Amino acid sequence: MRVTVSAQQDTRRLLVLAVDDEPHGLQLLVESLRNNPHIGKVYTAVDASEALRVLASDDPEIRERKDQGLPAIDAVFADLQMPGLSGMEMARVFTAMSPAPVLVFVTGHAHEAVNAFDLGAVDYLLKPCSQHRLDRAVDRVLEKLRTVAPPAAGAAAPAAPDDEEVIPVELAGTTKLVPRSSVRWVEAQGDYARLFTKDGSSHLVRIPLTQLEERWEKAGFVRIHRSYLVALNLITELRMGQGGYQVVIGNEEKLLPVSRRHTRELKDRLTGGR
Repeated sequence: MRVTVSAQQDTRRLLVLAVDDEPHGLQLLVESLRNNPHIGKVYTAVDASEALRVLASDDPEIRERKDQGLPAIDAVFADLQMPGLSGMEMARVFTAMSPAPVLVFVTGHAHEAVNAFDLGAVDYLLKPCSQHRLDRAVDRVLEKLRTVAPPAAGAAAPAAPDDEEVIPVELAGTTKLVPRSSVRWVEAQGDYARLFTKDGSSHLVRIPLTQLEERWEKAGFVRIHRSYLVALNLITELRMGQGGYQVVIGNEEKLLPVSRRHTRELKDRLTGGR
């Protein structure tokens, strides 16, 4: 993830994400965004997978916004034609988020405009676009944001289920989106983690288990071992085995080991601290 900060950064200004797989196109887009006085910080991504990682990152500003019940970023300025997920497919993922960022497409292809506006995009810019044209798009983003009521002072952030995280998985040149809610348990494999899902499949992702533990704790995942992270609501039994405690996952009696250091915390979570 790369971050470009406006020389006149102001925390009241917009946090936006620019997505384009062409380096020159991305550079021009970032420069134009930085030239707009309403933009405070520009995050960048070269494809949809990286864009999703930006929104799910532990960046302090993004985390603070989520804690306040705000979208991770204010707006996404994205190209359409990219490897893996297209800009349109990526946009469908963004619009499913709650709350969702505002969408603007910046592309060299005019034929997707109708679909873009059907997804709720506030503007559709054709490359090369002038600074004046991009400034108009930023104005439309601001207008859209003004119509969305900010969370009341002291209001709690949305519940974790409304903040569904999607993990992009690369497989044979394609990108598959794995919702967090479909994951049953996660196994550490070095600097990688393997996600085991409800459909019986598994997916290797380059995310350390400790990072997933921090990100998914509020969503009901619990660390039971140095190598395992489990969805708490899928644990049907905690039993003593020959080598120590084990948990049973679901009805098929998938057994996973529980380390001694995690046993007490797991018992407290399972019994509500009783």
